[in-house]
Amino acid sequence: MLRRLSIHGFKSIVQESIELGRVNCFIGANGVGKSNVLEALGVLGAAANGVVDDESLLRRGVRAGLPRLYKSSFATERTPAHIRIGIEGETQESYRVSLLNPLESPEPAWSYKTEVLTDGEAEIISRGVRDTTRRNLNPQAGLAALKLVEMDTDNAAARLIQSMQDYAIYCPNTPTLRGVIPDMQSRRPVGLSGGQLAEGFASLRQHLEAQGEAGEVVLDQVLELIDWVADIQTTSHGASLISSKVPRTKLMLKFTDRFMNSTRNELTAYDASEGALYIIFCATLCLLPHAPRILAIDNLDQALNPRLLARLAARLSGWLEHNGAERQLLFTAHNPAVLDGLNLNDSETRLFAIERNSHGMTVVRRIELSAELAALNREYPLSRLWMMGHLGAVPNV
Repeated sequence: MLRRLSIHGFKSIVQESIELGRVNCFIGANGVGKSNVLEALGVLGAAANGVVDDESLLRRGVRAGLPRLYKSSFATERTPAHIRIGIEGETQESYRVSLLNPLESPEPAWSYKTEVLTDGEAEIISRGVRDTTRRNLNPQAGLAALKLVEMDTDNAAARLIQSMQDYAIYCPNTPTLRGVIPDMQSRRPVGLSGGQLAEGFASLRQHLEAQGEAGEVVLDQVLELIDWVADIQTTSHGASLISSKVPRTKLMLKFTDRFMNSTRNELTAYDASEGALYIIFCATLCLLPHAPRILAIDNLDQALNPRLLARLAARLSGWLEHNGAERQLLFTAHNPAVLDGLNLNDSETRLFAIERNSHGMTVVRRIELSAELAALNREYPLSRLWMMGHLGAVPNV
């Protein structure tokens, strides 16, 4: 599991170090830099895979842009020569890079200034500008991806690099979840915009049912969040359930509405409520073993009723842990109701307020249940306290 993320000179983040848990919620006003935290980790994931360029960034859900849009640029600070990003794991294994991306002469790929990988005991990779023995190396090619093939799979550093290579930022949208438009970044088990949701849920159902009673309990937890549903299946014979004018994928989700007449109570993702699709999307990513061990969801709260959002947030930690102790989620949200589903007494559930200081720089602050905040929380839910300004991270309007 990732424990400490360090970011220097990336977009609006001049210098921040963030201590992560299993579930990590980032709140704040629009434009303060919440997504920049997720994208910094995406840049590091691209570096761990051997190359940082537009294609590798888009593959991880990072917005591609001109060099000047990636580097911090503030009137009170010098533009940094390079971007530094690093991560430390559970047993002090770490991976960190310094990346060069010149403003005036951008290359197709960013260059590595330094790259360091350790397993907590020994240094596996140490490459820098002073390394005179390796001048023939391609500065645009990372060494960690090459070194991974030589390492034992249970080595802490190897697992860290593998997790970073698989990391992605998901940002689902309703048309893609419904299957009426293609996902531009397809992945297993679902695409970054929610494509292949039917295939993903089919794998999830099969996986949970194979676990017997324990899996059935978890599947029930998913279904009970969609109160109008009696059952959810997948089908390749759904032509009779959807208009022939509507584009559709080969495999479709089939919902059974428990309130409708039994002769016509089935409908596909095209006609189902979008909230149900977002719930299935989150459950699939959290519960399937072949989903990334470390993942992010930008705007987790979209399309969800506030009460449903709180219930979903309360399920996230258990779903992740059900699928493995190393599973980890970072997400952003704007709806205050998400806070009412977070158990801040659990040290692995962490809430971060993202704000900009007086110079416009992104500042990350962890919100913990201090004695004062706990006393207020006994009187008001966290969602209300956020709206009242007790947590900060509100627009200055």
